[in-house]
Amino acid sequence: MKVIVMGAGVIGVASAWYLSKAGHEVVVLERNAGAARETSFGNGGQISVSHAEPWANPSAPLKLLSWLGREDAPLLFRLRADPAQWSWGLKFLRECPARRSTRNMIQLLNLGTYSRASLQALRAETGIEYDHLTRGILHFYTSQKEFDAAIEPARIMRELGCERRVIGPDEVVKLEPALASIAPRLAGATYTSEDESGDVHRFTTGLAALCEARGVRFRYGVRVQRLLAEGGRMRGVEIADETGAYTVEQADAYVLALGSFSPMLARPLGVKLDIYPAKGYSATLPVLDPERAPSVSLTDDEYKLVFSRLGERLRIAGTAELNGYSMELNPVRCEAIVRRTLEIFPGVSRPELARYWTGLRPATPGNVPYIGASAVQGLYLNTGHGTLGWTHGCGSGRAIAELISGRVPEVDFGFCGPLPEAPRMARPLAPVVAARAAASEPAEV
Repeated sequence: MKVIVMGAGVIGVASAWYLSKAGHEVVVLERNAGAARETSFGNGGQISVSHAEPWANPSAPLKLLSWLGREDAPLLFRLRADPAQWSWGLKFLRECPARRSTRNMIQLLNLGTYSRASLQALRAETGIEYDHLTRGILHFYTSQKEFDAAIEPARIMRELGCERRVIGPDEVVKLEPALASIAPRLAGATYTSEDESGDVHRFTTGLAALCEARGVRFRYGVRVQRLLAEGGRMRGVEIADETGAYTVEQADAYVLALGSFSPMLARPLGVKLDIYPAKGYSATLPVLDPERAPSVSLTDDEYKLVFSRLGERLRIAGTAELNGYSMELNPVRCEAIVRRTLEIFPGVSRPELARYWTGLRPATPGNVPYIGASAVQGLYLNTGHGTLGWTHGCGSGRAIAELISGRVPEVDFGFCGPLPEAPRMARPLAPVVAARAAASEPAEV
């Protein structure tokens, strides 16, 4: 089949890779001049299966109230006269109760584990380089209250088959000596040795080059204007190139992987996606003193920041601002990231050397992405990955290629739309995961 993939971020490029390997003719449409120029450009760099606790969890409502009005809040709702924001916010609150939060956590864990294994297999097959490290992810806490609150989610993750070991301050510093400067303030940590880190931009551009070598055609500088459907079936994609000329590109199947911009294209076809942009920030610092820089990827859960060593650079990313589609850099939030970094790693770099980035992360209320068939025949969804696009990229791309090829992916996940006529579970999961995940219903879109 001929398949059009809309979007050349990590989700779109991974989809193109696996579709090409499945034998399909693939065309990728991207408005920028190259791959990974937007949300997949400057994220935190973590392949974090252990970061599966959704934003919408039982503790979230009180935290959000305490953060209202704070420009440097980890999660900032900048209230607007925007019905989409209010609707999304109400649905977010609906996902906060423990039962729904745990259900979403199971979905994220299953997809994350599958995706990490897919990335590792791809790396072994291709030898792709992207400043990756396989030293695990350490979630550290300088607040006893936050550490105590993390113990139960970590226990649930271990029960579901994801190693997230609870450790004390001494072992934290043993695993990552660069945290010695704040050792007296450490309450504890959780550690997942199987998690990884790496440069998503370097990975995505490298994978795009491998796709092109396989015959995938990338059309850069073209903007998807609208999806064309008739009688409940896709008929084409209207695009505009850099000259402003409008044309229609046709295929047998279409993959919508445009992140935060997916809902406005899907809505005219009657496909409603509960996706709202969560603006994230990152700072990249040159490492001036390697002894002071971490080599284990870190998550500062109290401040919602992640730290990843990318060669001779230190990438720090985090915070989320729900403020529509604004791409303006907020200097208060940027400075807060660097201030916290140099507080933890004094002397690792200098603040004036920071390079800042912001991107719109396509967040769903429960953090679970849309992957699978839509109600419009021929239109497939691979969008809504929020902060976990890098973590879920390879698994999502592999899964959508399987679905388009008429096969059931080897992961228990609530895929959108009907699944092919085949057993739901192509391989066994741990019994507790399978039992709990059985309660998860596929999304209707």
